[in-house]
Amino acid sequence: MKSFGGPVLFLNRSDINTDEIIPAKYLTAVSKDDLKPHLLEDLKLDGFEPSSIANKGFRVIVSQANFGCGSSREHAPWALEVNQITMVIAESYARIFRQNMFNGGMMAIELPASDIDSLFALSKSGAVSCTVKLESGKLCFSVDGHETKTISFSLSPFDEALVKAGGWVEYADARY
Repeated sequence: MKSFGGPVLFLNRSDINTDEIIPAKYLTAVSKDDLKPHLLEDLKLDGFEPSSIANKGFRVIVSQANFGCGSSREHAPWALEVNQITMVIAESYARIFRQNMFNGGMMAIELPASDIDSLFALSKSGAVSCTVKLESGKLCFSVDGHETKTISFSLSPFDEALVKAGGWVEYADARY
């Protein structure tokens, strides 16, 4: 099972597409590591600098609705994974992107808009970090090291099994 939680990167926009997550010109890369320096390099958001991902050690993304829309490709979750981002929290996802996250042993957590809005409000107070309690279905958020908010989440039994196994390949190897 992968490690989950850590410093949170807030991307305050809906409809962040797979071309913004990893530009199409890098889809010929031979390894996942080749994708690493290009994560979110085409994303245009006020105040966002793609180099901050590695510099600040972000491990979780919080965004708005329809994250991962656009072309269906595994490269978008791979680019997140190779940058140590193993969890995205959003109101909703493009179906194929969401499943590619779980197939890779990562988590795509869906929360109601009100919870997403409260997390963005929390981000105005300082550096936010997230701790994941998978067994109890809790996300614990802290600002500058002080726990301030706990939100419940749920996964389907199959998605949870994929996460615990480390992804689809590991899940299948253990069962078939």
